Amino acid sequence: METSLYLHIPFCAGVCDYCDFYSIPVERADPRLDRYVDRLLADTRQALSGYAVSSAPTVYIGGGTPSLLGHQRLKRLLSGLAGLMPNAPLEFTIEANPESADKAFFETCAGHGVNRVSLGVQTFHESSRKAVNRVGEARFLRERLDLARSFFPAAFSVDLIAGLPFQNEAVLHADIERALAFEPAHVSLYSLTVEERTPLWKEWEKTGRFDRDTERIDRLWLAGRDELERNGYIQYEVSNFCRNEGTSEASKKNMSAHNLRYWRMENWLGVGAGASGTVIDDETGTGVRRTVAADIDAYLTSPVVAEERLGRSVLIKETFLMGFRTMFGPDKALFQKRFHTDIEACIPETIALWRDKGLFDQKEPRLTHAGLLFLDAFLREAFSELDRGGCAGNASL
Repeated sequence: METSLYLHIPFCAGVCDYCDFYSIPVERADPRLDRYVDRLLADTRQALSGYAVSSAPTVYIGGGTPSLLGHQRLKRLLSGLAGLMPNAPLEFTIEANPESADKAFFETCAGHGVNRVSLGVQTFHESSRKAVNRVGEARFLRERLDLARSFFPAAFSVDLIAGLPFQNEAVLHADIERALAFEPAHVSLYSLTVEERTPLWKEWEKTGRFDRDTERIDRLWLAGRDELERNGYIQYEVSNFCRNEGTSEASKKNMSAHNLRYWRMENWLGVGAGASGTVIDDETGTGVRRTVAADIDAYLTSPVVAEERLGRSVLIKETFLMGFRTMFGPDKALFQKRFHTDIEACIPETIALWRDKGLFDQKEPRLTHAGLLFLDAFLREAFSELDRGGCAGNASL
């Protein structure tokens, strides 16, 4: 079986006030880090063997903060993975936060199979960083971005956030200008999402600023998108931009191949506390999702894994949910192979309506550039049509 691999590192030097991912604050001397690397390698071996994986086109190590492992643990992890993988991945990405991404980190990555790095810059504005308890100081960012460009000149990504406290259009413009000065191949511009139970949610709820701030976030994100496009970056997914190389094929090498597999609903295995993976049977259009409990102590002793069976109707909705996020739309050939029908046969009324609005491509099953802004509304209408019996020839929907 061909499948991608995701490894979760649930450790951070400090947890930002907006973060909703599973991570815990630790020091580098924490003995759990060594035990965690051992467990990751053991579980990766078991997963690859259990699913008889013959090819892994992409690998992604995310978190948390993978760079917090330090170069010795990271070297052990990467060396161990190299001995387990059935082939060298075409794309091997690791996430890093600038405060822990020193020269030794980049040397270890470059020397052990990693060919793409994603740096969590978020903002260069010190007041905004402090307001959300972002670890590290902005003064280190230039040095670490220089290292990224030096070791991965054509394959590093920068994460930025629009809508942080004390951030206005001028601040966001400066953030983008500074980031693009290092010529990243890829930029993720996220709209600040304040999830329930996070410290930032509690603060906004207490001060009554939530509604006003969401409007401000939307305006800032749109300004950031426009700035990236003016500077030659293509929006190929709701929050992701790649450097324009002149043609779509040439530009595609700057996209995240691993994330594209998620958005196309191709197989991936998740390893580590809080990780999730999905494997789909292309013959039946059904699948299995395995999610490891977000509990570091349980993971180090006896991991708890929940298994969910995914029926055809659920997977069709998830395929739309993920696929319509991109400029390409869902993969037509894969959809036909799995579900034995066409995308347009499933939601003909919704597509016709959105084409009339000029928000859906006239030839291909995908939203237009303008239509991506209304993705949530499109999906609500598409799911409503599916629930009314959409997808020709499928009585179960």
